[in-house]
Amino acid sequence: MEIGVFIPIGNNGWLLSENAPQYKPSFELNKEITLKAEKYGFDFALSMIKLRGFGGKTEFWDHNLESFTLMAGLAAVTTRIKLFATAASLVMPPAIVARMASTIDSISNGRFGINLVTGWQRPEYSQMGMWPGDEYFGKRYAYLAEYATILRELWEKGQSDFKGEFFQMDDCRLSPQPQADMKVICAGSSNAGMEFSAKYADYNFCFGVGVNTPTAFAPAAERLREATSKTGRDVSSFVLFMIIADETDEAARAKWEHYKAGADEEAIKWLGVQGAADTKSGSDTNVRQMADPVSAVNINMGTLVGSYETVARLLDEVPSVPGTGGVLLTFDDFVKGVEDFGTKIQPLMACRKHVKPLLEAAE
Repeated sequence: MEIGVFIPIGNNGWLLSENAPQYKPSFELNKEITLKAEKYGFDFALSMIKLRGFGGKTEFWDHNLESFTLMAGLAAVTTRIKLFATAASLVMPPAIVARMASTIDSISNGRFGINLVTGWQRPEYSQMGMWPGDEYFGKRYAYLAEYATILRELWEKGQSDFKGEFFQMDDCRLSPQPQADMKVICAGSSNAGMEFSAKYADYNFCFGVGVNTPTAFAPAAERLREATSKTGRDVSSFVLFMIIADETDEAARAKWEHYKAGADEEAIKWLGVQGAADTKSGSDTNVRQMADPVSAVNINMGTLVGSYETVARLLDEVPSVPGTGGVLLTFDDFVKGVEDFGTKIQPLMACRKHVKPLLEAAE
C-alpha cells in the first residue's frame, strides 16, 4: 500500500478549529514536511489548490500558496518522492498546464503528476470574473474530459488539434514532452466523477468515512471498480484519512475532542453554504460529504484516532478493500505527525514492512 501526505498548502491544514494548531503556509514549512516524508519512505506528496477560504475566527484557508509553483520548488530539493500539483482547470488552460507539468517533470527527473479538479466553490472564480455560470455545475466533468484529452495528446504526441464544446486547439504544440508517463489523479465520488476517473485518471481519491472505521470507504472503491470494468482500465482508489495519534488511545481521543470543542462554526457555515450552491449534481459528490455538519471540523474525512499501535493496526486494514492502492494522509500537527508516522507508526504496519527510511537505505 502506498502512503502519501496531503501537504498543508493552506493555513491550519484540515482542521476548522480554534483549538487546533494555527499556522500560515510557507515554502519552508512544506519543504520540512516533504523532506521528512521522503526520509521515511512516503511514496508521494500532493498539494491542493484553493483560491478563496472560508473565513471565520480562524480565517480558514484564507491564506494559500499556489500549487504548481510550490511543487516546482519541492521538486528541486527532493530526490525520490513523487509530487503532485493540482490544476484549477477553470482558470488554467490545458496547454499551459501541460507545459508547466513538462517543466516540473524536468526539474524532478520524472517524479511529477497532476491532480485535476473541476472547481466547486463559486466565489473562488467569481471574485476574478471567471465563473462560467451555475450551469457549469452540470457540465463540469464534460469540460474536464476535454481538458484531460488535450493534456494527454500534448504529453504523448507533442501536438493537439482537438475540437470540442469547450476547447478548440489549432496545431497546439508542446516540446519538450515529459520524460516519464505523466500520472493523472482525480477525486471523483459522484457517478460522473467515477466515470471520468475510469476513463481518464490513473488514481481516484476518495474520502475515508467515520472515526476508526478504516474500511468504510469500501462502497466507493467498489463503485470505481464497476466503472473501470466498463473502460477496461486499471485505476486504483486512494483513501483520504486524518491521523490523530499519541502515546495512548486516551491521549489521542482527548486531542480529538479538544479540536471538536473549538470548531470554527462561522467557517463551517461558509462551507455548508458553498456546498449547497450546486443544485445540478446529486447527493453523492465529495463536496456534499465535506459540508455534512456531522464532522465538518475536519471536513468529514475519515479519521484514525488512537495510540501509535492502534493507528498502525487500523491502517493495515485498509488494503483489504479490493482495488485500494494507498492512502493520502493529513495530520493535526504535520511536522510532528509525519515524524511520528515514520518512527512510531509505519514500523508497526505489516503492509509497510518493506519500507526503509532514507538513512537506512543509504547505509
